[in-house]
Amino acid sequence: MTFQGKMVAITGASSGVGEATARHIASLGAAVVLGAHRTERLDRLVA
Repeated sequence: MTFQGKMVAITGASSGVGEATARHIASLGAAVVLGAHRTERLDRLVA
């Protein structure tokens, strides 16, 4: 499956399965929009 040129929204992206999914989908070329309650952990993920 190709994600190149796609945009994907992931909730619960600050840890666990959501974080791993976000990293994987981004590595496949998608633009990833992240959502989570713990925004400080999102900052770490994006950096």
